[in-house]
Amino acid sequence: MLLSEIRELLSSEVYVGEEHLSETDIKFGCASDLMSDVLAFSRSGAVLLTGLVNVQTIQTAFIADISAVVFVRGKRPADDIISLAKEKRIPVLGTPYSMYEACGKLYAKGLTSTMEPAVSNGFQARI
Repeated sequence: MLLSEIRELLSSEVYVGEEHLSETDIKFGCASDLMSDVLAFSRSGAVLLTGLVNVQTIQTAFIADISAVVFVRGKRPADDIISLAKEKRIPVLGTPYSMYEACGKLYAKGLTSTMEPAVSNGFQARI
């Protein structure tokens, strides 16, 4: 899914990376406010949906090779976050939707999770 499609689907405002929307291919979705979970469970080529609006989010996205960050619930990044995202060349968007709604919209359009399904005791679980 192209980042331009995600922008449209989530009615997003673009803070960084407008010029890369049509060329950035997003393969997976990841949603968390815990950056330790992002580091543990993310994959290269993912979009990160989060309500945690700080420079650590951008640093984590860079370390984890996240392709783009979407801030949820109408949260807007401060200038230092925008500057760091530009420096790291990470597109940053913002959506008015909650994390739950944004994830649901992306999942409904076929974007899969960064986490592999696992089977435990006959139940399919995500670990």
